[in-house]
Amino acid sequence: MTPAMSTAASTTVTAVSTDTIADTDRDRAHRWRRRGAFVLFAAVIWLLPILFGGSVDTRTWAEFMCYAILAVGIDIAWGYGGMLTLGHGVFFGLGAYAMGMHVTLENVPKGATLPSFMSLYGDRTSLPLLWRPFSSLWFTIVAAVVVPALVGALLGLLVFRRRVRGPFFALLTQATALVFSLILIGNLPLTAGSNGLTGFTTVFGRSKYDGATNRWLFNLAAVVLVVILALAFVFVGSRFGRLLVATRDSEDRVRFLGYNPASVKAIAFALSAAVAGVAGALAAPIVGIVSPNQFAVLPSILFVCWVAVGGRGTLWGAVVGALAVNWARTSVSAARPDDWSYVQGALFVVVIVAVPGGIAGLVGSARSPVAVVPRRRGATTQPATELHAEAAS
Repeated sequence: MTPAMSTAASTTVTAVSTDTIADTDRDRAHRWRRRGAFVLFAAVIWLLPILFGGSVDTRTWAEFMCYAILAVGIDIAWGYGGMLTLGHGVFFGLGAYAMGMHVTLENVPKGATLPSFMSLYGDRTSLPLLWRPFSSLWFTIVAAVVVPALVGALLGLLVFRRRVRGPFFALLTQATALVFSLILIGNLPLTAGSNGLTGFTTVFGRSKYDGATNRWLFNLAAVVLVVILALAFVFVGSRFGRLLVATRDSEDRVRFLGYNPASVKAIAFALSAAVAGVAGALAAPIVGIVSPNQFAVLPSILFVCWVAVGGRGTLWGAVVGALAVNWARTSVSAARPDDWSYVQGALFVVVIVAVPGGIAGLVGSARSPVAVVPRRRGATTQPATELHAEAAS
């Protein structure tokens, strides 16, 4: 090797090393910015009842936290997995009924063996076998997470193995929500029918009417939201998260690389269902009633609309969309009760027609005006290319 060639090679190595160090520094700075934004978000969460009080009290904000958790679960399935689920009320309801059964048993008067509705609607003299394990809080918590996850995994495997996707999958999940609500209504002696589980005077040993209970429930819901959101960011940034996005963009390409798209989507759908179950379990004592009409077809569609308004595929957008839409609903309904339906419909139409990226899309456009329109081809090939490189290595 001549001195000139050696000098050129040395210059090339130095340039590559400099670029690598620069990329590492940028990545490190980006990670710290994301961590700082997350800490700021966690701090703002506790200030929401103060910043946006008025007609929205602390307990209502705690309810909004539950809806934000639900939106995170839907965004994992729809935003990152491409599974438009219009029946997530099923998993939300499973978690809510699990916790509702526990709180109902907690409120059974001393000397009584059954909740009042069981004596009213039937001739039972002992607690049904299905209800007995829910006297334990720890069993209830596990059931509120595991049961929705199992149902989601089973439904996902049955559907995705047959390559059902798109509008057909959406209609199937919608039908599941309808069947679920009909089952709850039809089993009056076991679930209290359309009346639902209600009459909670104590929640986890605390008086429902104590002002400190509202703040305690809000703190609990906020902590769970922050934890769920942090875990969701870890999940979508993991290798499996990249595989899920690649499956969303091109199932055939992922299948060619040796992965099973049905299993990938089923696992993600089960995780999404588990998150919805957590949200439902929190919502039951906060809302104070667990009724079938909370988990039917229409509420399930509205859940998806929250994510659309915030911006799917971002997690941040899902949380902001759920909080913003529900805060607007409560505020507008308090001022003009008859106008919210029109405002809600107009909001969803504007988002679909004019701002398909939602609130997160608007923020992203303001920060980077050059890249307003996402490049579909690049979004399709990049995750699969990374997976191909990993498989080759």
